[in-house]
Amino acid sequence: MGQNGSKTNKEKNDIIEKVRKLNILDFKEEVKKKIKKLEKQLSDPDVTNDIEKLKKLGQEHSKLSELNTLFESYEQSLEDIKALKEMYENNEVSEEEYQSMLQDLEEKQEKTRKKIIEGLVSQDEYDERNIIMEIRAGTGGDEASLFASELMRMYLRYAERKNWKYEVLDLNENELGGIKTAILKIKGQGAYRRLKYESGVHRVQRVPQTESSGRIHTSTATVAVLPEATDIDVQINENDLRIDTYRASGAGGQYVNKTDSAVRITHLPTGIVVTCQNERSQHQNKEKALNILRAKLFEIKLEEQQSQLIQERKSQIGTAQRSEKIRTYNFPQNRVTDHRIHYTTHRINEILDGDLDEIIDKLLEKDLKEKLESLTI
Repeated sequence: MGQNGSKTNKEKNDIIEKVRKLNILDFKEEVKKKIKKLEKQLSDPDVTNDIEKLKKLGQEHSKLSELNTLFESYEQSLEDIKALKEMYENNEVSEEEYQSMLQDLEEKQEKTRKKIIEGLVSQDEYDERNIIMEIRAGTGGDEASLFASELMRMYLRYAERKNWKYEVLDLNENELGGIKTAILKIKGQGAYRRLKYESGVHRVQRVPQTESSGRIHTSTATVAVLPEATDIDVQINENDLRIDTYRASGAGGQYVNKTDSAVRITHLPTGIVVTCQNERSQHQNKEKALNILRAKLFEIKLEEQQSQLIQERKSQIGTAQRSEKIRTYNFPQNRVTDHRIHYTTHRINEILDGDLDEIIDKLLEKDLKEKLESLTI
C-alpha cells in the first residue's frame, strides 16, 4: 500500500476514534433486509439483462454481505467477552490471564466496530482523485487579488507538505503581484478528500499597505475544488468546441510564457470558456484547457447529483457552494475562523503557510459525525 496509503488509513482511524460510540447492532437488521431486497432484484430478468445495473447492484450486495459478516464477528466478540467474564467470576482463569485475554478480545472487537462504521458511512467515490482548483479574486479590488495570490501560495505550500505534485494550469496576474484568477492541478492520493471542503468564499480582514488611515478593509476570494474528471466521466464532442489561439498575456512571472500558443476553448452547448497560456506548445495548452473544461463540465454533473443527495440528507458541511462564506482570515486578531464548524485558531501565519491540517481534520471529523447521526441503510 505504501506510505501514503498508511497515512490515509491512519487519518480514517484518527477521525473515527473521535466519533461518538454507536450501538452499531441497531443497523444489523436493516442490512439483512436490504440484502434480501437486493437478492430479489438481482434475480429479476430486467436487471440481469442490464449489465450496468447488474454490476452496480452486485457491488452493493457484496459490500452489504461483507458488513453482515462483520456484524456476526462483532456479536461473537460480545459473546466471547461475556464468557470470559463468567470464567473469571468462577475462578477458572487467573487475574493476569483474564486481563490479557480481555485486552485481546476488546482490541479485536474495536477493530471490527471501526470496519462496520466505515462500511456504513458511504465515502465519496472521488475522494482519492487529483483535483482541479480555481481561485478567483472577489470584492475588494487590488487587495482581493493580493489575497487570492496568498491563498494560491497557501494551497501550493500545503501540497508540498503532503508531498503532492502540482501544476499551474492558468494564471491571470495583475501588476501588483496579485491574481485575478488561477487554475491549479494538485496531484496526490486523497487530494480531493482533504481539499474538497475549501470550496466557497474566503474573507480577509486587514489594513492594506496602501491604507494611510489605518482602516481595516474586508476583501474576498472564491475557491472552487473539483475532482479531476476522466474521459469516462465526461465525454467531449469536438464538434461542440470552438478553439481560438492568441498571444499569451499577463504580468509575466514564473508561470506565464509570452508566446503565440495560448488557447481559448468555448464549449458551445454550455457557453463555458476556458483558457490556457502557460505552455510553449499550443498542443500542450490545448490538452490542459480540455482538462479544465472537462472538470467544469463534471462540476455541472456533480451539482445535479448533489442536489439530489441534499433532498435525501441535509448536511451542514459537505462541499460548500461557491457563494457560501466559509472562512475569515483576520490579521489584526491573528485569527482564522471556519464558520461552518465555528472553529477558530490564532495561527494565521502558519495557516497561510500551508499548515491546514488543523482545520481540515476538524472538518473531516464534523462531516463524519453528521453522516453517522443521519445514517440510514
